[in-house]
Amino acid sequence: MGYLCPFETLSINIWSVDTTENLEIERKFLVRYPDTAILDTRRTVSILQTYLSDGENGSQRRVRRITENGEVSYTYTEKVFRSAVVREENERTITAGEYSELIKQAKEGFAPVNKTRYCFDYLGQWFELDTYSFSKELAIMELELRREDQHIFLPDNISVIREVTGEHAYSNSALANAGAFPADEKGEC
Repeated sequence: MGYLCPFETLSINIWSVDTTENLEIERKFLVRYPDTAILDTRRTVSILQTYLSDGENGSQRRVRRITENGEVSYTYTEKVFRSAVVREENERTITAGEYSELIKQAKEGFAPVNKTRYCFDYLGQWFELDTYSFSKELAIMELELRREDQHIFLPDNISVIREVTGEHAYSNSALANAGAFPADEKGEC
């Protein structure tokens, strides 16, 4: 399973996920845009994410152009949504040539997602904070879990507005197409 910000990169392996099943268990939170300088940031990456036409069995397909420390890499991902929290995910690294070919299959009506991801540790949990150019007030924070019922310790230095797991309006594709967070969000708790 391909995590963009795995603990394995830090030589700490906390995941006990059965990788033969390739499950992604994730929770998502709407947060006030934090001062990223106060986070225990381990990685910062720029991501250009493009959704492709749906795959077999309705799988969601995407490609990413990832820039980190001046180096560019590319990934191809297919996801099948099992529930609001659980997805079957298959991801692999691709070449620049494969990326160029796949991008021709971009899904009509879906704008590319351009975001900066800050990956940080909080009490042994690996969080990903996605910030978007269209907002300096709000961001999305995600946490991949080992189990659906796993207890979460939310960072005390980030103001969580509410959980948005499973809410389509907060999906990357919806945010990119709208170019904004939903109008009813004012950043109030």
